[in-house]
Formats: sequence, C-alpha cells, structure tokens
Amino acid sequence: MWLYQKKLEYPVRIKCTNPRLAKFIISQYGGPDGELAASLRYLSQRFGMPDQKSKAILNDIGTEELAHLEMVGSIVHQLTDGVPVEELEKAGLGAYYTDHGVDVYPSSAAGVPFTAAYMAVNFRIKKSNVNYL
Repeated sequence: MWLYQKKLEYPVRIKCTNPRLAKFIISQYGGPDGELAASLRYLSQRFGMPDQKSKAILNDIGTEELAHLEMVGSIVHQLTDGVPVEELEKAGLGAYYTDHGVDVYPSSAAGVPFTAAYMAVNFRIKKSNVNYL
C-alpha cells in the first residue's frame, strides 16, 4: 500500500543530546495532544464522513500525522542517544529508561502511557442537513 523510502522528508539531525528537552518532547509523541492521538483520531473519524472525498481527506491527514510521529520519535531518540543513565535520571527519565530502555515509548511528559481516551473521537452531525465541502 505504501512505499517506504527509509528517509524522512525533513531529516532530523540533532547535534547535542538533551534528555531534559526530550522529557518534554516525548509528550508530543504519545501524550494527550501528541501525534499518535492525532493520527488515530483522524483515521477513526474518517468512517463517519458522508462521502468518499471527505473520507480520503481524513485518511491523508491521519497518515501525515503518522509521519510526524516518526519525526518526533527521531527527535526524542537523538536527544537521548548515548546519554549516561545518571543524566537520564537527573532529567527525570530514570523510570522511563528503566521500563523502556532507549526505545521511544508513547507517553506524556509525566510518564503516563498513551491511552485510547486521548483520541476523543466524537463526530455526530446528521448527514442530511450539513454541507461538508
């Protein structure tokens, strides 16, 4: 279905590690307003659309959000790559590292794992009296 070229459209090239910054950015990966929630929200809401054009638009937006997920994950990984455990602990990522190692795990900055409750899919408009596009 997709051709994956193994390169980001906008490559992420971070030169300095910064685990403290990574702790904040991780929320954009898997927090309540992060890219994972956004992608799933669009890909789920598409089923409630009244026509194929609007479904296709939401499908395209949802897959674009997945690309953002890859970029944010690359940022977090590069900000923490090779950082000693002591520095991760000092930045507040000790428990995160203990549970997930150097992998990027979807959670908020507070360490709350991603939950489907973040999606908030609720699109209830009668098709008969709304002009969508």
